[in-house]
Order: sequence, then structure tokens, then C-alpha cells
Amino acid sequence: MSSEGTIVGGRFRLDQPIGRGRAGIVWLAFDTRLFRTVAMKRMYLPVGGGDRAEQARAGAMQEGKDAARIEHPSAIKVFDVLPDGQDVWLVMEYIPSRSMATFLAEHGRLTPDQAAQLGIQLGNALAAIHAAGFVHRTLEPGTVLLADDGGVKLTDIGISGGGPHAAYVAPEVARGLPPTPAADVFSLGATLYTSVEGVPPFGDDGQSSERPAQNAGVLTAALRKMLRSDPTTRPTMADTVRSLNAITEGRETAFIPPTAPGLPPPPTPPFNPGLAPAAPPPMPPSGPQFQQQIPVAAPGGYSPAEETQRMQPVPPPTQYAPGPPPQAPQAQAQAQAWNLPVSKKTLITVAAILAAVLVGILVSELFFV
Repeated sequence: MSSEGTIVGGRFRLDQPIGRGRAGIVWLAFDTRLFRTVAMKRMYLPVGGGDRAEQARAGAMQEGKDAARIEHPSAIKVFDVLPDGQDVWLVMEYIPSRSMATFLAEHGRLTPDQAAQLGIQLGNALAAIHAAGFVHRTLEPGTVLLADDGGVKLTDIGISGGGPHAAYVAPEVARGLPPTPAADVFSLGATLYTSVEGVPPFGDDGQSSERPAQNAGVLTAALRKMLRSDPTTRPTMADTVRSLNAITEGRETAFIPPTAPGLPPPPTPPFNPGLAPAAPPPMPPSGPQFQQQIPVAAPGGYSPAEETQRMQPVPPPTQYAPGPPPQAPQAQAQAQAWNLPVSKKTLITVAAILAAVLVGILVSELFFV
């Protein structure tokens, strides 16, 4: 019985359990030779001894070696497979994550777009497995890991221990035929269906009638093709990936589980008419092309109608014309009587004429009297 602190293979120290897969407990372990953290899982072997136990042990070793051949960003890397007494252990890369089954139980369904992007990454990983000459055989939400950094990792590649979940097994495999790449297409379709609908397409036993999709949206047609009962009519894995790429319009973004709600917008302060805004909004440009304005939300608390009125261009002020300078009382009275404007230049001219007349009178008095 494995426990914390146990040394496996004379090299790996089991620190703590971090999950439970189909084939048993997954342990966080430490490689005392390479000084790195790894994940380890004891492979499922039937109870008993004799030739049957030896054959099962040899088969588990071969499955581990096959899984170690897979190199793909969306597949858990298997570093080693090693015997330890009567057990066989897988040594894998450690990725902080949780299974898709756990995520769906905690956070509910995915959107069709999220499921399509998830399917693209899983489909590419499965295509790499098929190119290596074998199939996954046990694809289901429990063997899909959603990493904390937003990535997707496929685990239990080619591992038959523990048996797959009946709801995700292709019909021909359930009848006893060997698994093929077409069976992995069915399992991927059932997994994506569950991600958007919350339940498997044919019930938990995989034997019920197909439940029509209600939340799959644009993903519905692709799921129907992947879930066909006849494996010869299902699309290939490459065709499936192309179809999912078309659904997402070729967006190559990482799948990020919606584990946290979106941040609420900052609250808008209440409008106080006694306080002027810190900075008035910029005036809209003039010209006929800017006559039609698109209403926007008022940043200062105004209603849309008030904001539209507030944003109208202000007409230029009337040009200031300076009035006449102050006038003498007599000149003002005379100007008012004649209803003529009196300027400063006019007053000086009149005063000069009067002065000349007075000088002329004085001169005539001196010489002619």
C-alpha cells in the first residue's frame, strides 16, 4: 500500500495525493535524482498471480512506453514507466490542473465557442496519437486536464487500466470491436457534448436514445457527425479539427476556463449640479459629415437626452463693438437733439473754431476801437 514518504523505484518520493483517475490515485512526487517535481500513478493490474498477472504487467509496461512516445503541447508527457515489486508506475510531468469532470461539476457548462476551442486542442493531440500508430481508447471528461495557466492536457494516453466510462465509449467498441481512430472521434464528440450540455449524449450508461442538444449552438452539426453510430460515416480527426476551426473562425487562442466572474465596472459618481466637471468633454468637430451624432452613455451622470443637448456645438458669441467715449454734457445734449453721434474729433474741431472766433473778436477790438 502506497503512502506519503514511500520511495518508488529507489528514486521517487511520494509526497501527497493530488487526484484520483480511472486507474487509481495520482501522487505528487519528487525525483531525488534529477531534483524535480513529477506526477506518478500506479497502473491498474488485475488481482492475482501466475501467467495472467505477468502478461498484464508486461502489457502495462508496453502501454507506458507507447505513451512516452507522444510529444504534443496538449498531451501529458510521460517521462518513464518503471516496475516496483508487483506494481508498475507511470512517471509524468506535473501540471497544476484539475480534471474537466471536476471543473464542470464546480462551474457548470462551457459555451459553444469555448468547447470548440477545447476540441481543437484535444483533436490535434489525438491526431498526433493516431499518427504514432495507436489510439487513446479512454477519452472522457475525467482524462482531460484543464491547467491553471489556461492550457489543456490529455492524460491516460493509451492506458487501458480501470476501463473507460460507458457514456463515452463508441457503440462498436461497446459491442466488442477493437478501438480505432473513429472511436476516438466518437469519444471526443461525447466529451464536447457533455461540456456544453452538462450530461452525456446517450445517458450515463451510453445505451439510451440520443438527447437532442439544447445549448450547443453552432457546435450542434459537428457534434451530430462525430456521434454517428456507424464509424465509417464519422469524420476523421483531421476533418473534425478543420470543422471546429471553421466554427471558431480560425481564432488560435488558449482555452481559459471561466473560473472567475468578470470584474464589475467602476461605479459612476452621482451627478452634483453644484460642481463643475473636472474637464469638459471635447467639442465635436464641425462640418456636415459630423451632423449625425451617435448617442453614448453620459460619463458625468447625465441622462442621454441631457448629454446630447450638453454636447451640442455652442454658437460663437456676438462680436463686441466698443461704444462711444464719454461726452461733455452740452455736446451730449446737442447730439441727442440732432440725433447724431458726437465723436472726440468733432468736439476738438468745434472748440478750435470757437477759439479762433474769440481771438478774432479780441484783435478787432484792439485795432479798431
